[in-house]
Amino acid sequence: MSEGVESLTHPALAGAAHGFLGRRGGVSIGIHAGLNVSYSEDDPAHTAENRRRAGDAVLPGARLLTCYQIHSPDVVTVTAPWDDADRPKADALVTAETGLLLGVLTADCAPVLFHDPHAGVIGAAHAGWKGAIGGVTDRTVEAMEALGADRARIAAVVGPCIAQKSYEVDAGFEARFTAEDEANARFFRAGRAGHSWFDLEGYVAARLAAFGVGTIGMQGEDTYSQGQRFYSFRRSTHAGEAGYGRQISLIGLR
Repeated sequence: MSEGVESLTHPALAGAAHGFLGRRGGVSIGIHAGLNVSYSEDDPAHTAENRRRAGDAVLPGARLLTCYQIHSPDVVTVTAPWDDADRPKADALVTAETGLLLGVLTADCAPVLFHDPHAGVIGAAHAGWKGAIGGVTDRTVEAMEALGADRARIAAVVGPCIAQKSYEVDAGFEARFTAEDEANARFFRAGRAGHSWFDLEGYVAARLAAFGVGTIGMQGEDTYSQGQRFYSFRRSTHAGEAGYGRQISLIGLR
């Protein structure tokens, strides 16, 4: 850990600098206590320091880049860095440039990190349910291929997100997925009347496999049930808190 920052890694991404970070090791206080990297609710000075610590924990000296996330399938191909105030509206980033850290913010949604070590191409995607069913991971793979990657060589890892045991949804939610593909019923477990439990991590991993991604990993960490380690929108909402923090997942080429 760097300055107490917890950075989870996965062997499938060993060739790239990467980390799925949580809330440990930051300077934010109150309901955002820890390594909150979102500017939307927190003291900007705390957020800036947390982002510095996050970057140093994964690839010291690299330029950290994030999007203004909008739950879309939109992907930005990064050729040069931008200022935080000018970050583009999108939900995924890809690059073949060294010295850049691609980051996605989450608080129950699934972060997905990608690497084709042969082509030297990386990607990072924010896959909430809207982005996931909208194809954000598919579009990320296509953008990587435009830079020379091959989906059969790509490794993709789904990071900490809300687990099925914590993700109760209503019948209308489930119907959106089964209308897209009846086989999606396998990602829902029956619950109380009119409700079920959704496996976001499993859905994203299956979507990657169906698109031909060669290696797929899952961290298997539930953001909702681990309040000391991760931020969770749903947990904060259930607790009646006025806001919630966001963690970051990062990948870069050395």
